[in-house]
Amino acid sequence: MSLFRLDASIRTEGSTSRALGDIVEAEWSANHPDSAITRRHIGTEPLPATAWSDAVAASMTPESERTAEQSAAADLARELTDELVGADALLFAVPLYNFGVSQHFKSYVDLVLTDPRMAPGATPATKDKPAVLVTVQGGNYSAGTPKEGWDHATAWMRRILEDVWLLDVEVVTREFTLVGVNPALDQFTEMADELKQLAEDQAAQHGRSLARALEQRAA
Repeated sequence: MSLFRLDASIRTEGSTSRALGDIVEAEWSANHPDSAITRRHIGTEPLPATAWSDAVAASMTPESERTAEQSAAADLARELTDELVGADALLFAVPLYNFGVSQHFKSYVDLVLTDPRMAPGATPATKDKPAVLVTVQGGNYSAGTPKEGWDHATAWMRRILEDVWLLDVEVVTREFTLVGVNPALDQFTEMADELKQLAEDQAAQHGRSLARALEQRAA
């Protein structure tokens, strides 16, 4: 059994998305203690800014005529896709930044989609793999809140993971992570504590489900 884990937080310490990802991973490891875990940290080790455009150009250029940059980008897209294809289960920990998807994760997705195994029109090589998406939000954008609808990331990520990559995805979301940081949110301290506990419980549950999904498939 093997797990691929991707983190998109720009923080090396104090990252809430990493902390929730750690809970998922711990439950996975408890069920598969000898499994291999491949990690990629695109928030602290971002992909080259020109990789996507170079990979797109490479896909339309005969291999013998590609520039060095185009060849390197195509190789990187292949490496990223190999990580997804080679794993039995996938974990993505991606925070909400400025009401939208992390630029690092968007660049990652764009680059993966240039690989022929994941390109539009092809059945993605990730089809039916079990996955967990962890996402965190500084505020609260759920129904009935003053900023309902300001989360422009989660729906997009679900569309990519579920409908484009055809993964079997469970989602963990923690809201109000800026409570205790932004004084304007102090009135929501009790609610934030409840949401934190709920998210941690869900992360543990989905981590166990991720492990069981493979066991059921193997059976």
